[in-house]
Amino acid sequence: MDQTIELTLEQEFSLRSFSDQVQQMSREQAQELLLLQYKYMMVRETIYQEILKQEWNLDQDSTS
Repeated sequence: MDQTIELTLEQEFSLRSFSDQVQQMSREQAQELLLLQYKYMMVRETIYQEILKQEWNLDQDSTS
């Protein structure tokens, strides 16, 4: 993956807004947010995997 994926202008604005909010957080709040964000990333990955399994029919029992 040598390609650089660039953000849209809307995404850049959202990132800047988020950055401003994080700057005003306490260390504990930022750590809590980081852990929650990581959890949601793992949940999203699991959901994507399940969707792909269903779409590619990999989730079916081999006897059916």
